[in-house]
Amino acid sequence: MNTRAKTKTTRRGWLQAGGAASAAALMSAAGAAPVSEIHEEPPKDVYTHLGVEPFINCTATVTTNGGSRTLPEVIKAIHDASHYHVNMDELQEAAGKRIAKLLQVEHAMVSSGAAAALAHATAGCVAGTDPERMQQLPDMTGLKNEVIIPKSSRNGYDYAVRMVGVTIIEVSTAEELKAAINSRTAMIAMLGDRFTPSVELPLKEVSPIANQAGIPVLVDSAADYLMTPNPYIAQGASLVAYSGGKISRGPQGGGLLVGKEELVRAAFANSAHHHAFGRPMKVSKEEIIGVLTAVETFFGRRDLQQEYSEWEGWYDYITREITKVDGVSTRVAEPERGGPFPVLMVEWDQAKIGLTAGEVGDLLMNGKPAIATHASGGGSSFRLRPVALKPNEYRMVAERLHSVFRNAPKPRPKAPLKSPSGDIAGRWDVHLDFGVGEADHQLFLDADGNNVTGAHIGVIAEGRLRGTLEEDTVRLSSSLPYESVGLGYRFEGTLSGDRMGGLLNPGTLPLATWEAKRHRYA
Repeated sequence: MNTRAKTKTTRRGWLQAGGAASAAALMSAAGAAPVSEIHEEPPKDVYTHLGVEPFINCTATVTTNGGSRTLPEVIKAIHDASHYHVNMDELQEAAGKRIAKLLQVEHAMVSSGAAAALAHATAGCVAGTDPERMQQLPDMTGLKNEVIIPKSSRNGYDYAVRMVGVTIIEVSTAEELKAAINSRTAMIAMLGDRFTPSVELPLKEVSPIANQAGIPVLVDSAADYLMTPNPYIAQGASLVAYSGGKISRGPQGGGLLVGKEELVRAAFANSAHHHAFGRPMKVSKEEIIGVLTAVETFFGRRDLQQEYSEWEGWYDYITREITKVDGVSTRVAEPERGGPFPVLMVEWDQAKIGLTAGEVGDLLMNGKPAIATHASGGGSSFRLRPVALKPNEYRMVAERLHSVFRNAPKPRPKAPLKSPSGDIAGRWDVHLDFGVGEADHQLFLDADGNNVTGAHIGVIAEGRLRGTLEEDTVRLSSSLPYESVGLGYRFEGTLSGDRMGGLLNPGTLPLATWEAKRHRYA
């Protein structure tokens, strides 16, 4: 495929999405430096002496993998800031004014990440700067206790809004939004939609309704790059939250809240270092200076078009190397919500290459050097994201991928499952031991040969379940939807008559154990 031609189209689309004026501001040629800035790296033993091995990061800004690459200017500013002491109120005020001027907004504050900015904004909209109301959070007695969120904006990060104590009201249409607004409505929250033009109930439809009702609108734009004028505030948003450690390449623990001055100040009053709801979400003087420096560098030295062009070259190189293996192909995917930059999709024909995406991911992560990717599951594709890659690491990624595909086993037929040794159908009363905490759930199971389907009833949520029974080996997976997330459970164990049990994998949480007994009806 012609990767270069496709990527140029992608970059052009990105620039058009940002608007000509904003693009010109971002891409001032004077003083611009390439993304592959060279600076001396310290030894890895800051991690390796703990037994923690650093890896090449192809997942870009994912927090689990440490976020983006911090700019050298930011690292120096954090180091310099650590040598002095200042009054935190004065520092936040001065930094907020400077950032607001750069971003052309009314006011700004630095937070401990974008999620903290969401929590502070919610607390500010609910309690304002009334000392008594601030102290009673998360007790909602007598306060506006509802936040409206469009269904298309529900996501795991809206926990930061819910944690203040509010009730989420979910809507899907403009009519539902109008009907949901009442005297208890404190705020409307939603995801930034600059990279999802066809999103259901976009900001341009929400803002006029909210503004007419006098309801503030908070936009979670954590992964977006900064722009002037701010596209969300221009469409009527009251507040916008950003991460400081993603495309801005500031400190990973930093964030930004920008928008209407009175609301930003209310959010700051409810945040650390003040003794209010947000006190645990402390932001340090070093992080404040780091985020400010990242914003100044973004508008003073960085050239996103140049960075995109360099990533385009990386994609070309990787493509040339790995497509030497028959069955491997690539394509460049457009920027999207959560990743405002083009990414390289790596795909292969499983009729020629006998590896799943999960197996490719394991081979990359367990090799030398270790490479973290989004490759997982049973499919045959994954995306490479460039933002956290260091100079020349793309060459190592290309070499390792080429080796993995070249040495892949031939496709192997899937062996049929062995017949079940018992009957798993029926209702099961399940006891879960999480190590710290226990719970009683129910499973309602049907069986068709090796295939098992049914329902998983938890304490506060319930969902569908499916899996297999091979001889006496039980493998079941379920997802219990609760608020904006799906709580995933993977049961593995053995069946013995009217009892079964084994290990429970609840995703990224610690392993648990489970024991189940067939329910006997009276």
